[in-house]
Parts: sequence; structure tokens; C-alpha cells
Amino acid sequence: MSTTGTQPRVEVFPDREALGRAAGDDIAAELRRRLARQDGVRMILAAAPSQLETLERLRTAEGVDWSRVTAFHMDEYVGLPPNAPQRFGNWLKGALFDHVPLGNVHLLDPGSDPAEALRQYADELAAAPIDVVVLGIGVNGHLAFNDPPDADLADPQPVRVVELAEASRRQQVDDECFARVEDVPRTAVTLTVPRLLDAGRLFCVVPGAAKAAAVRSAVTDPIGPDCPATALRRHPDCTLYLDKESAAHVG
Repeated sequence: MSTTGTQPRVEVFPDREALGRAAGDDIAAELRRRLARQDGVRMILAAAPSQLETLERLRTAEGVDWSRVTAFHMDEYVGLPPNAPQRFGNWLKGALFDHVPLGNVHLLDPGSDPAEALRQYADELAAAPIDVVVLGIGVNGHLAFNDPPDADLADPQPVRVVELAEASRRQQVDDECFARVEDVPRTAVTLTVPRLLDAGRLFCVVPGAAKAAAVRSAVTDPIGPDCPATALRRHPDCTLYLDKESAAHVG
């Protein structure tokens, strides 16, 4: 699988704080624009420390009628207890969901029957179009938990159970979410690449030197599973927000 695609818009900022302010402002502007012409907005959000500055800015945005916004998130570990702070749903509560009066929040919870939970979540996602996705890129080029080299960029399923790559598990330790790689679950549930791309607009927030190689691959490598983030080039309305460190290898 190899096509050149179209390049996302790339914006580079001096540091992650400036990046977060700009991305948060742009996301808020998109929410206001859509809410001005439609009854509600449905959005999917990533949960990771790389997203924190953006979500902090977003939650203080003025003029967003959050009561007409429905939020989803894109991945979750299998096997962690419901109150574990490492669960992505819990992280997003602390970063955004508990700070704004959202109309609806759909948490991706594998529970004791991941297959049934995924079916229900897929139905909720499919109930109406997704307007906005706020996502990042992993150190190995993953989108959500679609890891190389096994990510299916044409996956017919909207949500699936996956085994996490070692690089993705290591990233959770480097991000100080877990103390040891051994503590990171080996299995997760994730929205698939086609499900993420089936949205009106993508805001891809990627700060930090650790992401520089993945960013370079995302914008220059052939589109394919060796770097799932290359699939962003299949979307007609994607903006990539970088700081000087993550943009180090981008011409």
C-alpha cells in the first residue's frame, strides 16, 4: 500500500505551551463555527500528556455551547480497574470532561465483555457523523493504538481489540503514566484508522522531541502500516500542530 496523498497543513510553534494555545483556540473556533449552523457537534479526543496544554486551553474557551457537544475518546486499556488513573477515560475527565458541561460523554469501557462493549461503542459512533477529531501521533507512528506494522489502514471494523506494541507500552512509561513497562497492559481497545479519518476535521497535536522521527515519517514516508500516521494524508482537512522539537526533521 503506497500513495502520496495530500499533505496536512503544518503549523510550527516555539514551544508546547504556544502550540497548545493555538490548537485549543482553533478547535474552539471550529466548535463555534459548527454550532452556529447545526444542532450539535460530535467529537473524538485522544488522551495523552501530549494533549494536556491543548485541552487546558480548550476548556477555558469562550462562546462554546458545550451542552450541544457529544464527546467520545479513541482508545482504552483492557484489564485496568475502573478507578485507575491511567485509564484514558479517567484522564480525559480530569483534563476536560469534568471542567465543561458536555451534553453527552461516551466512555470506551471494555468491561468484562470487550466484544459487546465494542459493538455498543461502534453503534454510538455511527449514530451520526463525527465532526471533529483531536488526536496525536505515537513515537512509533501509531494513531490511537493502531500500531505498526500490523495496523490495517483499511480496517472494516470501527473499533477492535489490539495487542500493544512494545514501543507503545514503553511510551506510557516515558510519559510517566506507569512506573514500569511490566505495569502497562498488553491489550487495549481502539478506534481503527478508517473510523478516525471518517470525520469532518482533524486536529493533530504533536509536541516534543520524542515525536520528531514519527512526524517526519508521517509527512514523507509512503502511506502504509509501517507508519500508521501517514494515513493522515488521506484526509482533506487535517492540521498538524508541532513545536520546534517535534518539527526538527520536517523541511
